[in-house]
Amino acid sequence: MSDTPASADAPARTDFIRQIVRDDLASGKHAAIKTRFPPEPNGYLHIGHAKAICLDFGIAAEFGGSCNLRLDDTNPAKEDPEYVRAIQDDVRWLGFDWASLRHASDYFEVFYLAAEKLIRQGDAFVCDLTPEQVREYRGTLTEPGRESPYRNRSVEENLDLFRRMRAGEFADGARTLRAKIDMASGNINLRDPALYRIKHVEHQNTGNAWPIYPMYDFAHSLSDAIEGITHSLCTLEFEDHRPLYDWCVDKVDLANNPELLAPLVAKGLPLEAGKPRQIEFSRLNFNYLVMSKRKLLALVEEGLVDGWDDPRMPTLQGIRRRGYTPSALKLMVERVGISKQNSLLDISILEGALRDDLDAHAPRRMAVLDPLKLVLTNLDASHEETLTFSNHPKDAAQGERGIPFARELWIEREDFEEVPPPGFKRLTVGGEVRLRGAGIVRCDTVVKDADGRIVELHGTLDPASRPGMEGANRKVKGTIHWVSAKHAVPAEIRLYDRLFTVPNPDTDEDGKTYRDYLNPDSRRVVTGYVEPAAAQAAPEQGFQFERLGYFVADRYDHRSDAPVFNRSVTLRDTWSQKG
Repeated sequence: MSDTPASADAPARTDFIRQIVRDDLASGKHAAIKTRFPPEPNGYLHIGHAKAICLDFGIAAEFGGSCNLRLDDTNPAKEDPEYVRAIQDDVRWLGFDWASLRHASDYFEVFYLAAEKLIRQGDAFVCDLTPEQVREYRGTLTEPGRESPYRNRSVEENLDLFRRMRAGEFADGARTLRAKIDMASGNINLRDPALYRIKHVEHQNTGNAWPIYPMYDFAHSLSDAIEGITHSLCTLEFEDHRPLYDWCVDKVDLANNPELLAPLVAKGLPLEAGKPRQIEFSRLNFNYLVMSKRKLLALVEEGLVDGWDDPRMPTLQGIRRRGYTPSALKLMVERVGISKQNSLLDISILEGALRDDLDAHAPRRMAVLDPLKLVLTNLDASHEETLTFSNHPKDAAQGERGIPFARELWIEREDFEEVPPPGFKRLTVGGEVRLRGAGIVRCDTVVKDADGRIVELHGTLDPASRPGMEGANRKVKGTIHWVSAKHAVPAEIRLYDRLFTVPNPDTDEDGKTYRDYLNPDSRRVVTGYVEPAAAQAAPEQGFQFERLGYFVADRYDHRSDAPVFNRSVTLRDTWSQKG
């Protein structure tokens, strides 16, 4: 695995899951820890999955164990190889690698043999009730359910019907295989849940070999048992499913029924069958986002975003393109911690982790997004020189770079006011400001077009005010950034903001849905100018554009001769200031 265990000098992380693992190792219950990250390949992973990935792979690494990546591909109608590729890419991007790549479909033969075993034991039956009738018979939270009229079929009849289901004899939905547990249970998940359903759908891995597919709870629990998973880490919505998880594991008892694993032995798959322990933790939810795969898919299919990797999307592919880094996400996960209490977290935690990570690591560059020309009239028209700037003010190891400086510059339009408001500390007519790294400049005159719009400023540079010179200590109120008009490279700048305008777009109040809360200003595209060193960035290289925010060279569209930068996050939380 690429993530190494914490060093001996690092403080041990403490949360209830890690404590369970420590206790299990200390007691000798397990010789080694084995976890798994088991996404369903029915959509792209999102920020919430980052927490699960860091926990599953991180705990395995911390305790010298291993972690499998398993695609729980039991619902082929909603699955796609595109999602499989993206999931693997996301896990590797976060800095993890898996001990073994598995699929639930690898185990279809084992699941089938396990289901026959349950039938022979009297623990499962074939049911002819329709889905509507099953819901009717199930009961409510306050009323027990009723047993299916097919519950007491003989073992022989159940085996015959199940084998005919396997042979493809029946139509979709005509029958199900159900566990025989307790229709009066206070836990509705134990009221004879379905284990298999008929679905004549082609599977991406097994083709048309199977007209029946196992239900998630059955396949997931047995997959964990097959792989010898010691700690099966799940989010809290699976807490009520844990009794069914344990029931499946205990009733099939793979560890003491090795004949069920014969199909895997034939395939040469390594087996470590055991009894896993399911442990639940709170899922990661941030405000100003929707995390439902169904709703994210709708945003994509309805053209409300530009795809799963749109930088406004909370998918890992999206936030990667936005400029989020693996280290920022790991910092966020560490700050959020592991608990048993679901809560809606403020997105400022996520954005703050990115700011802190990029502030420490991102090189600095200069760019102008809303350009206004400033002509330094006391310099010759042919004047050109190269000024030396550090790449990072707090990290000398990042080195230095040269920035061309000439008579004509671009500055930000908002850095000039002809009639300055109270407290304005930037450039005004007759006023002075410090040009970052170049000296102090005074604005002398303003040039306007026929409509009265300011198109150019003329000013004078104090030649004795450059950093290191005696005049550099002269006090002026503000410092502004710039790029040389002759040398700067035109760039497409995509200014991304939050996708929704309200903290909880999932409220569905007053007949509105999350679609009604889409932020019309979540993306603005401008043409600006960047210094040459920024244009030469590699795709996905991130910078702080001084005084503007953190930006990243677009993963797909950026080229050195046609730069494209995405705003990752502003320098400070502008939304809290709006509030």
